[in-house]
Amino acid sequence: MVKVTLNVAGMTCGHCVKAVEGSVGELAGVSKVQVHLETGTVDVEYRTDEVTVEQIKEAIDDQGYDVK
Repeated sequence: MVKVTLNVAGMTCGHCVKAVEGSVGELAGVSKVQVHLETGTVDVEYRTDEVTVEQIKEAIDDQGYDVK
């Protein structure tokens, strides 16, 4: 299991939290997703043999947020 913290711009409310946590949480290999609105970060725990950090970033981007 690997843990990564991504900087994500544009998240401002509860809907943003649900959108990001829902889309990333549905990816195979992701065991935990936690959005922190106050810092603009997303913590993700995942298995590198099932999903890549690029796929996680793409899932966030698909929700309309900018991963830095």
